[in-house]
Amino acid sequence: MISRRQFLRSVGGLTAASASTAAYGFGEPVFGLRLTRYDLSPRQWPADFPLKIAALADIHACDPWMSLDHIERIVERTNALNADIIVMLGDYVAGHRHVTRFIPASDWAAVLAGLKAPFGVHAILGNHDYWEDKTVQRQGQGMPVARRALERAGIPVYENDAVRLTKDGRPFWLAGLGDQLAYMPARHYRQVTRVGVDDLGATLARVTDDAPVILLAHEPDIALRVPSRVALQLSGHTHGGQVRVLGWSPAVPPKHGVKLAYGHLKLKTDVVVSGGLGCSIMPFRLGVPPEIVQVTLGAKAQAAA
Repeated sequence: MISRRQFLRSVGGLTAASASTAAYGFGEPVFGLRLTRYDLSPRQWPADFPLKIAALADIHACDPWMSLDHIERIVERTNALNADIIVMLGDYVAGHRHVTRFIPASDWAAVLAGLKAPFGVHAILGNHDYWEDKTVQRQGQGMPVARRALERAGIPVYENDAVRLTKDGRPFWLAGLGDQLAYMPARHYRQVTRVGVDDLGATLARVTDDAPVILLAHEPDIALRVPSRVALQLSGHTHGGQVRVLGWSPAVPPKHGVKLAYGHLKLKTDVVVSGGLGCSIMPFRLGVPPEIVQVTLGAKAQAAA
């Protein structure tokens, strides 16, 4: 039989471990930041056309978990990568109420304006950029505050739109999908026939030649419908599950047998789902450190060189 002393020692050990895990989980959003690299050669992307992309997702600006100082450190780390292009994948506003201050959009956008890349900084919106804008939700239309702030800071925001860019005489398309969950809270005010503002067909119709396509889509679920015409889809939203234990994310169930939770997947297009930077629901991350994502296309050609 276990003695009383052994029992108390075991309980004390479990309590200490639980407290340590909790402290780590709550501290990770504030102090953690890693770089995750993917070197990819999608079949739709020319092997001799290297392109380095830096991707930021799910910033969720708020004090104390994602302060302006922390966002500035993210900007500095991202600029230090010397990427060809920087993309931001949505959800700039706080995704939970456990904060000491909601940071005004004009403030976090001014810090993000410090991002620099030869082929620009490009953005899409996420669900929380719509959800937390009560005026847009009540009216069922309009431009969210987050978009206005980004555009005033000189950062273009794409909603079912695409732009043709050229590097070293080689063209490629950057397409941005509208958010797939934009008007979900609007159901509290009226009947809503469709919660998303996404239009994949209209977005890809903006592509007018056979140059390769990179698609930005906040929620990764659209990947199940994205055609092989697209070389790469970059997404966020899931936070990698925000809690991952032995590779398992209970918060992100599979859809149609595919788990679009985190990392690199090969479907008709290559898909990279970022673990993101901030938090939603609770300011707690475990097993999914906040990350900046770097994707290098044409990686095989670079390795050969």
